[in-house]
Amino acid sequence: MTHVVGHTDGPLMLDSLWYGAHVATMQDGHYSVIENAAIGVRDGRIVWLDDMTKLPPYEAQQEQDFAGGWVTPGLIDCHTHLVFGGNRAGEFEQRLNGVSYQDIAKQGGGIAASVKATREASEASLLSSAKRRLSSLIQDGVTTVEIKSGYGLSLQSELKMLRVAGQLEEQLPIQVKRTCLAAHAMPSEFADKDAYIDYLCEEVLPQIADLGLADAVDAFCEGIAFSTEQVARYFEKANALGLPVKIHAEQLTSQGGTRMAASFQALSADHIEFIEEADVQAMAESGTVAVLLPGAFFTLKETQKPPIAWLRQYQVPMAIATDANPGTSPALSLRLMMNMACTLFALTPEEALAGATIHAAKALGIEETHGSLAVGKAADFVCWDVESPGELCYWLGGQLLKQRIQQGKLTS
Repeated sequence: MTHVVGHTDGPLMLDSLWYGAHVATMQDGHYSVIENAAIGVRDGRIVWLDDMTKLPPYEAQQEQDFAGGWVTPGLIDCHTHLVFGGNRAGEFEQRLNGVSYQDIAKQGGGIAASVKATREASEASLLSSAKRRLSSLIQDGVTTVEIKSGYGLSLQSELKMLRVAGQLEEQLPIQVKRTCLAAHAMPSEFADKDAYIDYLCEEVLPQIADLGLADAVDAFCEGIAFSTEQVARYFEKANALGLPVKIHAEQLTSQGGTRMAASFQALSADHIEFIEEADVQAMAESGTVAVLLPGAFFTLKETQKPPIAWLRQYQVPMAIATDANPGTSPALSLRLMMNMACTLFALTPEEALAGATIHAAKALGIEETHGSLAVGKAADFVCWDVESPGELCYWLGGQLLKQRIQQGKLTS
């Protein structure tokens, strides 16, 4: 723990020193506790981390005493749809009156309704509404968030959504990873799914790649969306453009999307309630992360749970995310999703915290720099007003955030 980056003779030179709390580093997906810890930061990176009593001579421009509590890596929400126009509260009421998600989609609701509202919204209005939603996640301890497009379904509207996601990073203290989810649903102007996939491959993906607006590409592989063959063509183009892939798969039915995505070394397969053992084996072999989305499971009142026992057996990393979206998971608290992962899917609090830190980082391809606390990693961490790390999954809501540090700087 005490290896020091760039330290030679003389005092350890720090921009800031943080101490006075216990630290759950989340190394290797475990709490990996350091009691009475000190964190030395320089240039936005951790350069020293260990028991405070082992701290060598140092000079720090700033010192901060946490005065108790627990420090964890900043939370990472690795699956959100935060940029959208309008809302779908009416559909929530429909579902409570017995209308299925599939029937709502057939009636022109669901994703299609959000597409219409998003296309009609100005860039400024999309930014304003997304900032409010993202601010809630920031106050909940999130320091990195993934934001998907997918409510545009046309070149200009997809570009608009991805630009807004980039502006959020510029205007708020958070790291944003952008994902192109243009293969989310069928836009009304296309009658043929294959023709729409051709359009995405020939026009949309090349432009997004040329402009550097996305870090990854995603698709919804489901009976009401796109087939495994169609998504495979889309992924082939993404890979050719140098973009990693991830997939919405096996949420409602088993389509074989997870296995197909694993063949592309997908970063993650998300939802996955209906995956089979062969899917889990394929994920283990490809290094694909299982992203659990209990908010959608809860909101849709689903009964088919992800096969947690298989995921544990084959040692597939399990991440947890809000899936924040206007239709199926209007969730703005990652901590609440951690609780739901424990209560609905039987994860342990340690697994849930790993799912919102180191495994979420892996789902975004940034585990080398984020997701755990270690020398050389980003100085993104949170001090919580709790007596144990397990309390982060225990409390339903409440203000547990004590201090939030992004790239070594106090943001709240």
